Amino acid sequence: MTPTEVEREMGVDIAMQWGNGYEATVSSFVNIISTPKGGTHVAGFEKALTKAVNDVLRATKTLKNNEADVIKDDVQEGLTAVVTVRMSEPQFEGQTKEVLGTAAAAKIVGQVVADEMKAFFNTTKRIDKATGRLILEKIANASRTRISARAHKDLQRRKNALESSSLPTKLSDCRSDDPTRTELFIVEGDSALGTTKAARNSEFQAILPIRGKILNVQKASLSQMLENNECASIIQVIGAGSGKSFDINDARYGRVILMSDADVDGAHIRCLLLTLFNSYMRRLVEAGRVFAAIPPLHRIDVIGGKRGEVFYTYSDDEMKKVIAQLKKDGKRWKEPIQRYKGLGEMDADQLRETTMDPEHRTLRRITMKDVTKAEAMFELLMGNEVAPRKDFISNADIDRERIDA
Repeated sequence: MTPTEVEREMGVDIAMQWGNGYEATVSSFVNIISTPKGGTHVAGFEKALTKAVNDVLRATKTLKNNEADVIKDDVQEGLTAVVTVRMSEPQFEGQTKEVLGTAAAAKIVGQVVADEMKAFFNTTKRIDKATGRLILEKIANASRTRISARAHKDLQRRKNALESSSLPTKLSDCRSDDPTRTELFIVEGDSALGTTKAARNSEFQAILPIRGKILNVQKASLSQMLENNECASIIQVIGAGSGKSFDINDARYGRVILMSDADVDGAHIRCLLLTLFNSYMRRLVEAGRVFAAIPPLHRIDVIGGKRGEVFYTYSDDEMKKVIAQLKKDGKRWKEPIQRYKGLGEMDADQLRETTMDPEHRTLRRITMKDVTKAEAMFELLMGNEVAPRKDFISNADIDRERIDA
């Protein structure tokens, strides 16, 4: 037996029409025999059609550089096509002849499709050119819709997982589950976590440390916010969802207290946190359940007199008044006066007495009397537009002595 190369001819006929629907209908035949399950001729047709359309979409810039290539389902959305090949000695898979198995058919059909589609989209005929443009727009929009739907689905899945999954390990939760008593302290920095845990009342006070400055959600999308570990942890710990799905009745804590250092960075972190609450958990702010802790700036230890007599002051003016009163009373104090640079410099007893003990602390309740003005201010301070923010900072009537810089 001697192998011999034999040339065979194949005829290819393809008819295509795109409609306004969403279903694809591709019928295929081999020598007038229907192949309902396709085969190599259909595979070659689909692969070549998708590649040809992608090439034209890129060449005409219908798809932007940052957009992904379209896939087969995008190209065939609303397509009705008939693929017919005529050939001698076709090879079928199985006895029912429903699938063409001739390997060469894929390459031949693919070459025909590539050549003809290129000629169609490069035509100079006005009608065909307009039709081609409509087809390209339809396919590009189908791709964008698919990607958008997938992103929304992934986002919803992440939100559901976020809201139903176990709490972060860095949360030091309280024992009580009564929202009328419980408090969540969101603490700046892991360095203050040990002192804060020792200073709290673990019966009703929970501690969640955040690392550095969280994402500015005023500039970020919902997906970016949920991908940020700190933002996701806060939403997960509060347990009431976010955005439109936020339900204040599901909140695990009656009060949320933002506790940051009494310096510029601490004020910035507090502002970033408030931006998160305003954008995704506004009902908590409107209900008056969000507070800012006010840690002291100075500690004045009195020498002589009552043993352990200490004064904490929260501003330079208050410190000057206390010093003046001590002078008037003939008392002395330890120099230099201690200036707290951060929460981590205070020991547990001092932090408990000044900032966390409900009997002695001072909290600032965050309110929103005018939602429109508040929203405009958040957009001004935290939004994308730099020029209005620069103008505001340059021309604002601010008492320079209040700025800790």
